[in-house]
Amino acid sequence: MRARIPVMFWRALRLRCPHCGGGPIFLSWFRLMPACPKCGLTLERGERGYWLGAYFVGLVAIETVFCAWWVAVMWYSWPDIPWNFLHLSTIALLLLTAVGFYPASHTVFLAFDLLVHPVEPEDFAAPVEPAPHQRAR
Repeated sequence: MRARIPVMFWRALRLRCPHCGGGPIFLSWFRLMPACPKCGLTLERGERGYWLGAYFVGLVAIETVFCAWWVAVMWYSWPDIPWNFLHLSTIALLLLTAVGFYPASHTVFLAFDLLVHPVEPEDFAAPVEPAPHQRAR
């Protein structure tokens, strides 16, 4: 199991299913498939609010980029820090990080969740789409 941990996170960073490495598991940059096309793992594993963990992973990534950027710019330009450049570039960098890391935050959280809650047979049940007459209007 210990050797599997880096493999799962490497798959997640490549936007693949952390369980089997199959993919693609995203329909678009912001939309995850309901299940892995290769192994059938249901990608939303849990109750309502499951993806709050992914938002936390994204927040950690954004704050890491923020701290690294500020330290690098301040170290490089000390003692004449270009404050206007630093503020504007930080806003742009953090927006790009948030959008760019969005899918990886979901797959990294899914990898972590798979470590904490190993897969069970019911995790491979394909989600059922409601019949057209049963959908809420």
